[in-house]
Amino acid sequence: MSTVGDAWDYLTDPVSWTGENGLFGTNFDGSLRFQRDSILALTLEHLYMSAAAVGIAAAIALPLGLWLGHLRRGGGVTTVIANVSRAMPTLALLTLFAASAIGFGNRAVIIAAAIFAFPPILTNAFTGMAGVDADVRDAAFGQGMTRRQVALHVELPLAVPLIAAGLRTSVTQTIATVPLAALVGGGGLGVIIVTALATQRYGEALAGGILVAALCLGIDFGLSRLQRRVTPAPLRSRATVAA
Repeated sequence: MSTVGDAWDYLTDPVSWTGENGLFGTNFDGSLRFQRDSILALTLEHLYMSAAAVGIAAAIALPLGLWLGHLRRGGGVTTVIANVSRAMPTLALLTLFAASAIGFGNRAVIIAAAIFAFPPILTNAFTGMAGVDADVRDAAFGQGMTRRQVALHVELPLAVPLIAAGLRTSVTQTIATVPLAALVGGGGLGVIIVTALATQRYGEALAGGILVAALCLGIDFGLSRLQRRVTPAPLRSRATVAA
């Protein structure tokens, strides 16, 4: 049978989705774990790791980018941090973390993916805040608004489109990177690909790649709709006219 046919059989088999023992199991210490023979369980684990990584990155990058952008300072530092983070090879970080006290598994993956998710959030938050027209800021200060009020009620709403775009990019890139987790004992949809390649079941490997691509495209589409909804109506109208 062809590789495509094997992939189709795998994806259309209900057991592939639910697994032989359900979605969840328990470790030796009694903690909950995702089953490795279920597409649904691996997808949930994939999303969990991606969300955790982006959440950690956003918790650091968003406040830092917004603050520096509001001050109109630190543009060079922001660029250096973003470029250094981008230059770090994710697989190398995964290997280093797995070999350290962090250990193999999802924890190392989440930390490495958070570093990878950091640059677009930081860069877009800074650019969005710093790119607000100086006349708009001056008008707000002229009306007696404080720095905090200007940042929260003037600059932030105008920066929302770029901030949302940075988060969208970060999420999509992270979901596409997390499959590397399987190489250091982690979970997620990469388990299907790595296991299938190791056992020469190339149809299943193709199916795993299709699942990762479909997940990325689906999440990106959903975030694109959310990005449009959180963008203020006047800015949406301006973008439509410009297009």
